[in-house]
Amino acid sequence: MPLAVVVVTYHSADIVEDCLRSVAAALESIPDGRVVVVDNASTDDTLEVVARVAPDAQVVARPTNDGFAAGVNAGFAAAPDCDVLVLNPDVRLEPDAIALLRTALAQPGTGVAAPRLSNVDGSPQLSLRRAPTPLRSLGEAVLGGTRAGRHDALGELVSDHRRYATPGTVDWATGAAWLVSREAREATGVLEERYFLYSEETEYMLRLGERGYSVRYEPRARAVHFGGEQSTSPVLWSMATTNRVRMARERHGRPRAFLMWLAVLLNEVLRATRHAKHRTAVRDLLRWRRWPARPGQGPEHGWICFSAQDWWYHNRAHSDFQLMRSMAGHRRVLVVNSIGMRMPTRGNSTHVARRILRKLRSVAKFVRRPMPDFYVMSPLPLPFYGSPFLRRVNAVLVRAQVRLVATALRLHTPVIMVTIPTAWDVVAPMRRHRLVFNRSDRHSDFPEADRASIEVLERQLLTHADHVVYVSHALMAEEAPLTGSRAHFLDHGVDVDHFTARPEHERPDDIRAVPGPRIGFFGALDDFVVDFDLLERVAAELPDASLVLIGDATHPMERFDKYPNVHWLGFRPYSLIPAYGSAFDVAIMPWQDNSWIRHSNPIKLKEYLALGLPVVSTDFAELAAYTGRVHAATSHTDFVEAIRTALTTPTAPLTPTAPLTSPPLTSPPPTPLPSTPISRRTSVLPHSWHSKATTLLTLTT
Repeated sequence: MPLAVVVVTYHSADIVEDCLRSVAAALESIPDGRVVVVDNASTDDTLEVVARVAPDAQVVARPTNDGFAAGVNAGFAAAPDCDVLVLNPDVRLEPDAIALLRTALAQPGTGVAAPRLSNVDGSPQLSLRRAPTPLRSLGEAVLGGTRAGRHDALGELVSDHRRYATPGTVDWATGAAWLVSREAREATGVLEERYFLYSEETEYMLRLGERGYSVRYEPRARAVHFGGEQSTSPVLWSMATTNRVRMARERHGRPRAFLMWLAVLLNEVLRATRHAKHRTAVRDLLRWRRWPARPGQGPEHGWICFSAQDWWYHNRAHSDFQLMRSMAGHRRVLVVNSIGMRMPTRGNSTHVARRILRKLRSVAKFVRRPMPDFYVMSPLPLPFYGSPFLRRVNAVLVRAQVRLVATALRLHTPVIMVTIPTAWDVVAPMRRHRLVFNRSDRHSDFPEADRASIEVLERQLLTHADHVVYVSHALMAEEAPLTGSRAHFLDHGVDVDHFTARPEHERPDDIRAVPGPRIGFFGALDDFVVDFDLLERVAAELPDASLVLIGDATHPMERFDKYPNVHWLGFRPYSLIPAYGSAFDVAIMPWQDNSWIRHSNPIKLKEYLALGLPVVSTDFAELAAYTGRVHAATSHTDFVEAIRTALTTPTAPLTPTAPLTSPPLTSPPPTPLPSTPISRRTSVLPHSWHSKATTLLTLTT
């Protein structure tokens, strides 16, 4: 298995040179090893030092400092098919350390191998740990870490020096240096980025253990770790302390977290007279934040999101819901369900009565809290946007309802994010910290919209928003004259933990009953975006394969009754979609060629890739970023043939995305690039919704 050494840097110019030189010496005996340096937006000379000392290293320069976990995840993405050695830049490896760690990693069931760490003066560093519990935290508070650590039940720190002389397994090891296998990464996913610093490696290794992998300590592999900053910095000490409570909450729930909070608080109170770091930790434990603040982060502002969907009856995979659910980990969030773009009417809308009734049921819920710090409200709108007078009446009505709820939730100067353009009249006079236009689609292209009215509202938002965030480079380029430097490419995220392939026995019975091989699609079957003629051609030309369609349909599905290989399963809840998708042999995106699609970036693309599926799509602009992972078909014939190829050789490389200007089927296809289930999944691991929410936070502070 090839190996990548990932070094995460931040203002590391003074220390990274010796680290990289030690890595180079250790890699001399590793022919398949390489170096990846992930820099978290350093403003010193870190990158210049890296270029001079390790000119062959792959450098991933991140635009913002989103913490150690975000850096490691970016390194994972840069080395999808490798075992990865994660290093702090203040680590110095012995020449044989990597070779010895690889030998330890080869032991059956091992997911992580950790070396023996020492201080600069040669004294041993106590780097091994037991799983944290309230009792162990209480023991360390009363007895001290070293004394409590002599007893398994009373201390998290392994302090018996005899334990450091022999190899063996531990619950976790400090994250300064650790080698993780590709297989363990695939099973465990990515590091949790919300911790920012500290506890992320703890949580990851404990999660890895729950997946059946062990953390193996190898004392013959040695490294020097300078460290020490946490023990002297009040801010870092407090972050490490409070994150222990956060991890208990996330892993075991609030009752266990409360016990952990009491034990950790006792520890800091008993030592508050010794050092400012303990007093800072006491203050932060008492002034609790759900997740730690980023360095330099200003006052907290809650978020109000005017969604283009309705939480109670639309698919919750939509970007505004995903972003706000992740944002609720940092801020209080109020999601305002869609206020619509027109009143459904016969002749212009489908299922008119059903749509009006479901909206009224949503309005009846008014305000609910589906999860901590995440509130959803359904105001009563008057969606007559073609009339200036009724638009003003509607704006006053909706604004009054939103202000009432925002006041009750103490959202006095929130960041307001608008996805649906009709919210402009509502938010224009509202007090706010920032206005963000979530330009996920061009809504004026929506067939049922009053195009002229919606275009006016879109232009107002493009002109007046503090930030306009895009998921389509094509749309962003078209609107650049209006947005200028206020435009930012955010891209869609993916819930990589949710979209993990499920084994056969965890897949629903109805999909297991469908004969294979299976060509699959999940999502809304809307006739203004899905090419139903193409779907019918797939069914007709691939009769030995099953075409599985999952989702509500606005198009008459009776046209497929004559095809016994078509299985329309209808709507399935978001919680079950990964289990259904895991049963696909190839995933498809059969889009129409229209303005909506040309300016889109479907979320399901990353969800398919997270499941490791080969993907065949009709061509559209944003696929240019997925070369080698998606077959972009330029004709119906090409689409069917690409599916046939994927079904025949499901793990073989797919033809990479063709350039947008390439003529269809008139020249030989380009050489295929490697695309395996693991590389597809790994390629989207850095694109978590948490990372996208963090980017939005950074943008709006």
